[in-house]
Amino acid sequence: MPLSETLARVDADLAACRIPVARQRLRGLVSSFPHDLTLRRRLAEVYRLYGDAAEAGRWMYLEEDRNADETAAFEARYRSPGWRMKALAWRGPETTAATSFAEKQRLAVRTAWAEELGHPVDWDDPASYREGVEKKYDEPWTVGGVLAGVGCLVGALGFIAIWVNGVVALFD
Repeated sequence: MPLSETLARVDADLAACRIPVARQRLRGLVSSFPHDLTLRRRLAEVYRLYGDAAEAGRWMYLEEDRNADETAAFEARYRSPGWRMKALAWRGPETTAATSFAEKQRLAVRTAWAEELGHPVDWDDPASYREGVEKKYDEPWTVGGVLAGVGCLVGALGFIAIWVNGVVALFD
């Protein structure tokens, strides 16, 4: 389906309050046309309808007139530069960016990720994202993480105890 026809359907979906459908169409368009900042801007507008500042910030990250709170929410959700690279869903070199601001933003994210890893990375190299996942899970345990794990274990044991008690009561 041509871009203009899909955008007309997005407009019709939004007019009919079919926001999830419009969002899905725009996500598909951004996937097909990752260099089109206009599509990213429209997707950010849809996420604002959801009240999702982090996703709005994600899709406006390459725009100079972006909202600082949305940008901060995006950076908080995607803490490492590697996760941001993956979230931005861009392909190709920085020079393919439509604006100099977008080019600088992408270069800054890629450079930060390369410095963190200690070797060059590429926007088209999914291996660098896997390194980010592995790095994320190599972090030390935290008190909150341990308490959450213990809480899950206690809850599971409590459920098993109630279930066993119920089975025993059933046969008594």
